[in-house]
Amino acid sequence: MSSEPHEGHLKQPLSDRTWYAGIAGLAVLGWLAYGQLVPFSEWITAQFPVERHSHTGEAIAFFAYDVPKVLLLLTGIVFVTGVLRSWFSPEKTRSILAGKREIWGYPLAALLGVFTPFCSCSSVPLFIGFVSAGIPLGVTFSFLIAGPMVGPVGLGLLYGLVGWKIATIYLVFGFTIATVSGFVLGKMGLERFLQDWVREMTAAPVGDLPEEQITFVDRLKTGAEQVREIVGKVWIWVLVGIGIGAAIHGYVPEAMMLKIMGGEAWWSVPAAVVVGVPMYTNAAGVIPIVEALLGKGAALGTTLAFMMSVIALSLPEMIILKQVLTLRLIAIFIAVVSVGILATGYLFNFLL
Repeated sequence: MSSEPHEGHLKQPLSDRTWYAGIAGLAVLGWLAYGQLVPFSEWITAQFPVERHSHTGEAIAFFAYDVPKVLLLLTGIVFVTGVLRSWFSPEKTRSILAGKREIWGYPLAALLGVFTPFCSCSSVPLFIGFVSAGIPLGVTFSFLIAGPMVGPVGLGLLYGLVGWKIATIYLVFGFTIATVSGFVLGKMGLERFLQDWVREMTAAPVGDLPEEQITFVDRLKTGAEQVREIVGKVWIWVLVGIGIGAAIHGYVPEAMMLKIMGGEAWWSVPAAVVVGVPMYTNAAGVIPIVEALLGKGAALGTTLAFMMSVIALSLPEMIILKQVLTLRLIAIFIAVVSVGILATGYLFNFLL
C-alpha cells in the first residue's frame, strides 16, 4: 500500500481554527512570561556563585531580564505590525503620511515615545516594526529618540530629583530634539542607507492575493512570516548588544565623570556625551547616577547631556540597529542627535 496519501495528508496546511487557537495561546504565554521576567532574572542570577548586588551579580540579572524582555517585545511588535501591514501597503502608508500630513507625523511619533516606558533597546523593536511597515524613516527616528530620552519613568524620577520647572524644561528640550532630529533626518532622504533586506521588505507587496480575497488568517500568516524574517535576522545581535550593556552596567566611574562634569570648561559638555555613549542603562537606572553627580557639584547642563547620551545613544542600541541601518546612517543619526544634546547641555549651563 502506498504511503503517498498519508504523506499528502500530513502536509496539509493548518486549519483556520488552529491558527486562531495557536496565536491566542502564544499571546497568553508571552503575556505570562513577560510578567515573570523579574523572578526569572533573579532565579538565573541565584544559580551563579556571586553576590547578588555585586557588579557581576547586577550584570547577570540585567542580562537575564533584558534579553527575554526585548525578544518578547520584538516578536510581538513585529507580528502586530506585520498583520497591520497586510491592510496598509508601504505605498498606502507613505501616501497617508505624505505632504502636509507628514509634518504632524514627527511630533506625534515623539509624543508616542514620551508615553512609551521603554529604554533604548526596548524601543528598537517598535522602530523595526515601523520601518518594515513603510512608515517614513524620519518619523520613526522621532519615536526612537523620544522613547528612552523623555519616557514617563525617567521623567517622573527627574521631577522628584530636580523639581517640576527643570524637569519640564528637560521635557520640552527632549521632545524638541526628537521632533526636529526626526524632521531633519527625514528630509535628508536616507532610506537608501537602510540595510538591503529592510529596503526589499518595505518595497515588497504583501502576499499574492487581491485585497478582496485576503482572509484574516492570511493576515496572521503575514505577521508570522514577518517574525520569521526579522527576528531571525536580529536576535543574535540583541544578545550581543545587551550582553555588552550588561557587562558595563553598574561599572560607572563616578569620580572620573565628576571631574569631567564639574568644571566650567567648554569641552565638559561634549566630553560628558562621549563618556555617556558607551554606557547602557535605562532612565530609571541613570537617575541615581545623575543625583550623585549633582550632589557632588556637577554642572546641571553637563549632567543632563550625559543622561541624554546614555539613554538615547547607547552602544548596545547601536549594535542592534546595525542589523537594520547601515553604518553611515547610524553615524548620521548619532551626529544629528548629538547636536541637539550638546545644545541642551550648553543652554542649561547658560540659563541655570
